[in-house]
Amino acid sequence: MTDARAEAQQEIRDVRSRITRLSDDGIDLILTGARSHYGWQDKPVHDEDLKKIFEVMSAGPTSNNGHPTHIFFMRTDEAKQRLVPALKGNNVEKCLTAPVCAVLAYDMEFYSRMPELFPHDPGKGQMFIDNPRRCAEDAFRNGSLQGAYFMIAARALGFDVGPISGFDNDTLDEEMFKGTTLKSNFLCNIGYGDESSVWQKLPRPSFESSCELM
Repeated sequence: MTDARAEAQQEIRDVRSRITRLSDDGIDLILTGARSHYGWQDKPVHDEDLKKIFEVMSAGPTSNNGHPTHIFFMRTDEAKQRLVPALKGNNVEKCLTAPVCAVLAYDMEFYSRMPELFPHDPGKGQMFIDNPRRCAEDAFRNGSLQGAYFMIAARALGFDVGPISGFDNDTLDEEMFKGTTLKSNFLCNIGYGDESSVWQKLPRPSFESSCELM
């Protein structure tokens, strides 16, 4: 373990010696200049692209290294049709016309992978078995964190995203996850955005209205 920690510390030093911060262009790409997209160019998203997005996403931190997220990449018309009964309003068209619609779900029994993901304390999952409320809170919180990492990873790799909350979770869970320990969080379309479908950016709150310096 001592050697592994020393190696990890050296990796951090190596990264910081190469880059101390993202460029302003990089920050624009992933957040400040980025936009949600709901119209798409006729360009494919390949399986290897989706794999790379996942690999970058999964590098983000979660408490106790829980990683509860499971992603279902709905690529075919047949797969996307399974979403339709749960979708609301014009979200039907948004999902059906996207190159890929990702269903981001989280596993209520994420702790079952603790021996793999938290190997220095393989019995750690017991605390979630003993405390169902904490288990549910961690699953949802970390799943939501990973959803944010997912969108940033996709943008960082050159794709556009269109997150969607306008659907009925219970209907979707009945269709896709009945009899499992998975629950849906949100949907996210992925592809190369068509700028002609973009609306003006809505206002954001000011630092003064949302933050306190204590």
